[in-house]
Amino acid sequence: MHHDPNPFDEGTAGDENPFSDSNGNARELSSWESDLRRREADIKRREESLKNAGVPMEEKNWPPFFPIIHHDIANEIPANVQKLQYLAFASWLGIVLCLSWNFIAVIVCWIKEGDSKLFFLATIYALLGIPLSYLMWYRPLYRAMRTNSAFSFGWFFLCYLIHIGFCIIAAIAPPIVFQGKSLTGILAAIDTFSEHLIIGIFYFVGFALFCLETLLSIGVLQKVYMYFRGHK
Repeated sequence: MHHDPNPFDEGTAGDENPFSDSNGNARELSSWESDLRRREADIKRREESLKNAGVPMEEKNWPPFFPIIHHDIANEIPANVQKLQYLAFASWLGIVLCLSWNFIAVIVCWIKEGDSKLFFLATIYALLGIPLSYLMWYRPLYRAMRTNSAFSFGWFFLCYLIHIGFCIIAAIAPPIVFQGKSLTGILAAIDTFSEHLIIGIFYFVGFALFCLETLLSIGVLQKVYMYFRGHK
């Protein structure tokens, strides 16, 4: 009678038992789990060490519905300058609003006139202007107020002056690039209002927003400079 080979028999040369390495696989899995737990414990230990050493853990918390940045004026900025920091924050939200409205107004103009160059420029202004304004001047001011760093203050002043210059140019919208219609300034508003009433209204609203942002930014610059002069 013919007997089938034992599938659990490891004695036959050249035959591989599929069940022979189960213990080895179990050991590898156990080792991998142990290594993973060890790494998690190491990460927690480092976080606790940083926390005990007073190093701030900047957890993303703003905006509340979709946190992408860390922003906590009430707990990180000295009480005597919190009002000023909130004013600067309003200035940053103002340029976000200006560039967003500018984008909407230019889209309306693009739909009416069909000039894709206007849409392209307005998109660049919004996609670059909003994050750059945060990184180049608002965040340095936030850091300067928290740490009283002279370098951060200096960087803020430099970039904020550029920001104010842009707001002034945007509020005027000189006919230098594509008749100036990529920015909702007064000259572009007058030009579009004579051709299309609805577009003109959109542009006049944008002009008003850029004017308000310019005035607010000048006020913030003056107040921050006075604070810096008094604490340098």
